[in-house]
Amino acid sequence: MPLDLIPTGDTWTRDDLYRLTNLMIDAAEAAIAGCRDADVTFVPSDPAAHDTFAADASAVDLAWTLGHVIVHATASAEEAAFCAAELARGVARPGRTRYEVPWESITTVAQCRARLAESRRMRLASLDLWPAPPHLETEFRYRPDGAPINAYERFMGGLRHANSHIDQIREIVRQAQTRAAC
Repeated sequence: MPLDLIPTGDTWTRDDLYRLTNLMIDAAEAAIAGCRDADVTFVPSDPAAHDTFAADASAVDLAWTLGHVIVHATASAEEAAFCAAELARGVARPGRTRYEVPWESITTVAQCRARLAESRRMRLASLDLWPAPPHLETEFRYRPDGAPINAYERFMGGLRHANSHIDQIREIVRQAQTRAAC
């Protein structure tokens, strides 16, 4: 996994964030390299599917398609990147800044690749918003009683979340391609 290469502690640099962002997108692109359009909307078998944050109760146990996972993972990483840029600039704004492309609109491999490319561009550009040095004393908390995190930790949280979906992407592709071979 790309994030196995993460420096630990507070030794991160913006260069690490650029490098890890590229590794994450590269891993997702490699995972879908042999896909066909039918693979993007294929509904895999996922007995562990459970989304406690689903907007609709009927979607809580819905197995995610490849398009769904890609838009979710990119939206999460983008949100973290933009929040991290605000923290780095000394702005501690509570709340969410999330936009997720409607997953149902992603039906082709070209759209998946475009979404990954757009996410890479936006995340890397967000790092260019950081001042030198960043305001690492500015902190964010997911919950009022949660641990405070700085700009690096917020950005890394988005990368970790995206990384948690790489094996899911690979499994969806495996199932879709196994089905196609039958």
